[in-house]
Amino acid sequence: MLFALICTDKPDHLQVRLDTRPGHVAYLEGLNAKGTLKFAGPFLDEAGKPTGSLVVVEAADSAAAELIAEADPYARAGLFASVEIKAWNWVFNAPQGA
Repeated sequence: MLFALICTDKPDHLQVRLDTRPGHVAYLEGLNAKGTLKFAGPFLDEAGKPTGSLVVVEAADSAAAELIAEADPYARAGLFASVEIKAWNWVFNAPQGA
């Protein structure tokens, strides 16, 4: 089952994001190697600065998706004001086997 992790950064936490980015990228690369990560990227403001993240993962259930979200170095560093986890169905332009 697919889950969208919709993460909103705390205001004025850009430096936390920048400092934690290498660990976050390594974490996502590990999820990708396992086939868990489907896609991910930052939300941007009008100036092109990141304000949050969208991460779509495959997990057995919402509890497993929550564990994935909690283990993200961004979450551990306290970057996010909120994380919403929603079951998601990839209907259009899904790659084979998604």
